[in-house]
Amino acid sequence: MTTKIGGFENRPAQVGGDRSVSKSRDSTSTPAGSVATSSPVQITDQARQLAALEQAVQSMPVVNEARVAEIRLAIEEGRYEVAPERIAEKLMRMDQDLRAAEK
Repeated sequence: MTTKIGGFENRPAQVGGDRSVSKSRDSTSTPAGSVATSSPVQITDQARQLAALEQAVQSMPVVNEARVAEIRLAIEEGRYEVAPERIAEKLMRMDQDLRAAEK
């Protein structure tokens, strides 16, 4: 099957031909499914802390339903007040914490 697109002839390419490829095996490689024991795996303290944090986050509920209901009621009743200074302060603190964590 050939198709002409924009003046170019497009036809399937033959890959491989009739040559066979032999599979070579390096003596330093390990067979599939086995574990190399030449170098032990070491887990850093940071990796342990990260694993603990991940576990803590995964165990937390995704949404605090009680808090959502409380805020929803406050909005409906007109009692909910936005404090821009408080939001800005928390954003700045979060930025500082992230910068400190990068170092």
